[in-house]
Parts: sequence; C-alpha cells; structure tokens
Amino acid sequence: MVQRALEGQVSVDGEVVGRLPSPGLVVLVGITHDDEPTVVHRMAEKLWGLRILDEERSASDVAAPLLVVSQFTLYANVRKGRRPSWSAAAPGPVSEPLVDTFVEALRGLGAHVETGRFGADMQVSLVNDGPVTLVLDSAELFAPR
Repeated sequence: MVQRALEGQVSVDGEVVGRLPSPGLVVLVGITHDDEPTVVHRMAEKLWGLRILDEERSASDVAAPLLVVSQFTLYANVRKGRRPSWSAAAPGPVSEPLVDTFVEALRGLGAHVETGRFGADMQVSLVNDGPVTLVLDSAELFAPR
C-alpha cells in the first residue's frame, strides 16, 4: 500500500526511527509466501516510477523520499469469524530479507528511503496528501494476462 504524504514518520518506544524529510510516499509493505527477490525488485521499479504525485509526476521525477514500513497485517484474512488469520503473510525469517531487498532496490534506483524497524511495535503517523492511497499487489500486477 502506498500513500502520498505531506509528512510521515515511524517511532519505536518513543524514538523516531524513520521520517520523510519532505513530502513523499509512505509505503506499507507486506510479504506473502509467493514473493521472491525478482518480484520485490519489480515492485520497487513500479513504485519508483508510478505517477501519483502532483502534475502526474513520479517519485523518481522529483526525487521524492519514501518511508517504507513492513506490515504483515496487510495479508489479514477476515473471511471467517471475528479473528483475523495471518497465514497468508510470510514468516519473519522469509519476509525480513525481502523487505530489506525492496529497500535496497529502491535505493539502487536513486531513492532516498527511510524505514521503520522490522518486527517492532511501531507507531506510524502521516498526513495523507489528496488523500491518495493505492494498493499495489504483486499477484495482480505481474500475473500472466
């Protein structure tokens, strides 16, 4: 999930661990069992070039910063009962390196990237600009047509 933001930051235990230094994108990243490094690299390229900023510009066009926060709860399944199931989310030992790969892929493309802290109890705040919020799902984006 990506949100165009005027401001954004993530804190852990009262300490700010990542912050947008100027308006940019807050990116909540969930990893599922089918994700792999090639998919993560393609998602980074898609996000960096996505024209969702003012005047249909991309983050790459204006060097907009990104705040990337891992969030396994994006894969919650709430179809049955009242308690979400997290079975679609990849476990930490699988997802943490892929989130790191995503961040490094963005940096390799020239992005200024700040991050949260994987697995921590994080407080994320942002001022959504627009508001603009999009869901980017690798299964939908890269599925055969």
